[in-house]
Amino acid sequence: MSILNGSSILVTGGTGSFGKAFIRYALDNLDPKRLIVFSRDELKQFEVRALFNDDPRLRWFIGDIRDQQRLFRAMHGVDYVVHAAALKQVDTGEYNPFEFVKTNVLGSQNVVEAAIDAGIKRVVALSTDKASSPINLYGATKLTADKIFILGNNYAANYPTRFAVVRYGNVTGSRGSIIPKWRAMAERGESLPITDLRCTRFLITLPQAVQMVVDTFDMMQGGELVVPHIPSHKVVDLAQAIAPGAEMHDIGLRPGEKLHEEMISPEEGRRAVIVMDGKYFVIEPELGTFGYQPIADAKPVPDGFHCSSDKNDLWYSVEDIQRVLESGI
Repeated sequence: MSILNGSSILVTGGTGSFGKAFIRYALDNLDPKRLIVFSRDELKQFEVRALFNDDPRLRWFIGDIRDQQRLFRAMHGVDYVVHAAALKQVDTGEYNPFEFVKTNVLGSQNVVEAAIDAGIKRVVALSTDKASSPINLYGATKLTADKIFILGNNYAANYPTRFAVVRYGNVTGSRGSIIPKWRAMAERGESLPITDLRCTRFLITLPQAVQMVVDTFDMMQGGELVVPHIPSHKVVDLAQAIAPGAEMHDIGLRPGEKLHEEMISPEEGRRAVIVMDGKYFVIEPELGTFGYQPIADAKPVPDGFHCSSDKNDLWYSVEDIQRVLESGI
């Protein structure tokens, strides 16, 4: 049984792809006392309310994580917080840096401070592989947010609140995914645009991402950055899995885009360990003055370890990707 069972939970960005998947899992498996959906778009909240048939366990808060007082009010009486709200489009961030800083950085600070003041027990924040050795504005703001949450444990040392972060790669079926676009183009007989034919990426499903967050709540003591041990794939293989035999053409990397993604940098690898029989890596905090203790049953990673999508030890073939897309697990 999870620590989340029967508790009050708040999800920022709760109307996004992850938020909806987490709500479904929580309602089906965790029997929450209350599950508060915190987001800024009233239309999306209306649509998600209909999706879940106005389940009486759900609460609906219109608010923006840029507003710390609204966050504090929404967190009243809450046990646990999942922080999923963020601005996420890489190319959009290159043209709107101030807005990304306000939401991803200052908004994260607001979540930390409101959670401490509201007496939240545990907070898990969602991050991205683009936060590891970032080269774009989005990744830089998420790296900053990661550090705000991890170091927030020192800020909350004399309080009950603890913070952890989960970091993962591209999610199948998430909002803005290239998959439906490529399918539609293939049906029209069009060539599929690939940013670079050499690109590799990590691949995770929404159910895997949700389970990872639940597992993190259960295992965390605060200060961990949790990374899934998941396969990589070639972007051209993803295209072939979606539209077998379709033509492809190289359009070049977009502003701020990497050829290969990275989950754990070489510098972070020095603090990484393996947990849950290889299911996850955990980057342990550099500053554990709030009382962090090394994970007892963790295994060390090899010297010089880092995790990048082009040098992974797990790979998806075209057939593997097709099975993942068909099953959704």
